[in-house]
Amino acid sequence: MAAPGRWNNVLIALHDILHVSVRQVFRQRRSSLGIVLAVALGTASLITVLTLGDQLKHDMNRDLDLLGGATVIVAGFTVTDSSAPPQAFLPETVNAIRALPGVEAASAATEHVDWLSLFWRGDNIATPVIGVDEDYWRASGLEAIKGSLFTVREVREGERVCVLGEELAKELFGDQNPVGQYLPIRTEIFKIIGVVGGLQVGDRKKFALLPLTTVVRRSDGVMRADRLIVRCRTWDDVPVVGAAIASILAQRQDPRYLKVAVATKQLERVVSMVWWVQLFVAVSIAATLTVGGFGIWNGMMNAVTTRTREIGLKKAMGAERNDILAQFLCEALTLSLSAALVGIALAFILVQTAGCYLEVSPSLGHFLLNACLSFVFSAALGVATGFYPAKRAARMDAVVAIRYE
Repeated sequence: MAAPGRWNNVLIALHDILHVSVRQVFRQRRSSLGIVLAVALGTASLITVLTLGDQLKHDMNRDLDLLGGATVIVAGFTVTDSSAPPQAFLPETVNAIRALPGVEAASAATEHVDWLSLFWRGDNIATPVIGVDEDYWRASGLEAIKGSLFTVREVREGERVCVLGEELAKELFGDQNPVGQYLPIRTEIFKIIGVVGGLQVGDRKKFALLPLTTVVRRSDGVMRADRLIVRCRTWDDVPVVGAAIASILAQRQDPRYLKVAVATKQLERVVSMVWWVQLFVAVSIAATLTVGGFGIWNGMMNAVTTRTREIGLKKAMGAERNDILAQFLCEALTLSLSAALVGIALAFILVQTAGCYLEVSPSLGHFLLNACLSFVFSAALGVATGFYPAKRAARMDAVVAIRYE
């Protein structure tokens, strides 16, 4: 029966230590408020950055047309020999590149622009026409502002539909909605199904975009799928994907005359800019947590000094070194975990607010994982910063501590 009694005493002692620690932290709440806020802000910042970091990186990579299309690779054929046969990307080559790890989208299009003179409402309008496949919109960061964009079905069946750039649509139709109207291109009539907008580079706003198969079949060999636009998921994937394109093409068709263009300078600038931003954020979080950790250490040192006689009395009444050590460690841990709980609550508010403002959907599971990691980190911070003051208190001589003034 002795063993169960000893375990009960340990449990009661631990309960008492926890009760005293919480009560002591609450009593010193005014002096502890700054420490709690420092650790809470650092914890909230850390959770917010970890939770939103991947989503923001994905969105930034998706919208890098604003920074010069740093994650976009353009491949094409530069034939200098007039006797060489015309080159085009085969469907199996495009599908193999799409399957590469790190590729967000890959689109085959015509590099040749066919300038057509449209007789429209009494005027001749010079209109550039290109053929694109169903992945062109995603690879180029484009979206429909009216109607819809053609999909794999229209491309596969070579339908006579077209999408207009917003400037061309305005030039042809003014303020009227062009969706559902018909446009004479060459000797055929094409139905307008949408107007494209978004991040458009160059003069694509004045283009008429047709399904790739429709253009190739009707151009008598003049236009072909000789341009490949590859959008990578992140800037980290660009060098790997760029190097793999040539090898994949060499396995399936003639690699001569292939030219792969990577925006190297823009990519270096983007990576450098993001690195400095990440460094600044990391240093800020580390500084905040360091201040909080120092605050816990300083607060516990003051607590040991002001409660020296209390420590002496407890030792005189039979308290062991480990009891004193456990009490002060528990107080430091209570302080850091209280700050962690406040920080997690603040982080949840920040993540939800930032998600609404940035139009992203943070993952709740990702948030909870980061919250647990931050909670464990705060516990480690409390133990690490409270260990020396607790050890100092545990080593005090009972007689000297009682006589302390």
